[in-house]
Amino acid sequence: MAQAMRPHQTGSLFATDGRSHPLQDSLMVAALVLGALAVATAFFHDLHLVSSWAGLVGIFAGGIGQYVSVTTRERFLTILGLGASAVGFFIGMAHGGLFGGVIG
Repeated sequence: MAQAMRPHQTGSLFATDGRSHPLQDSLMVAALVLGALAVATAFFHDLHLVSSWAGLVGIFAGGIGQYVSVTTRERFLTILGLGASAVGFFIGMAHGGLFGGVIG
């Protein structure tokens, strides 16, 4: 007697289609971590370099992650990281930018 195949048989939390997606999961985690770092450092005026650069890299990682994402869960968490990265980036830019404010 054949057993019905369950879609969630793999051990991965992010693979809702039953397959592993290491590239997509890595980009999603990168966007989430960089977004959390960008938002956390955006609250401190002197850390604008960290928040703006982490936000910028998180935006790129999230954008690429959205482009190659396969499952809805990956897209949802990537959008959260992308949004947090953007918020941290914009606040970091308002506090002094990518290169420390006035150049020259």
